[in-house]
Amino acid sequence: MTLKRKGNETLELHASPIQPHTEDTSTGHALNHDEIRRRAYEIYLERCGLPGQELDDWLQAESEFESAALFMRAATGDKHTP
Repeated sequence: MTLKRKGNETLELHASPIQPHTEDTSTGHALNHDEIRRRAYEIYLERCGLPGQELDDWLQAESEFESAALFMRAATGDKHTP
């Protein structure tokens, strides 16, 4: 994906070769990479698009989805444990 910035500056976005752990072992469901990628990009934008923290952005997004899943299980009374 290529984004145009002010002037003639072009920003190239590439998928990270690092594959972080994305399986929610408490339910056996894999987290959706597209959703994590979109959230990581939102986090990047919230940081004013400053480069250099791609892995941190991904891990934060992944953590947010895992926390939301735990919250939903607790809210619905799902007592399933790993």
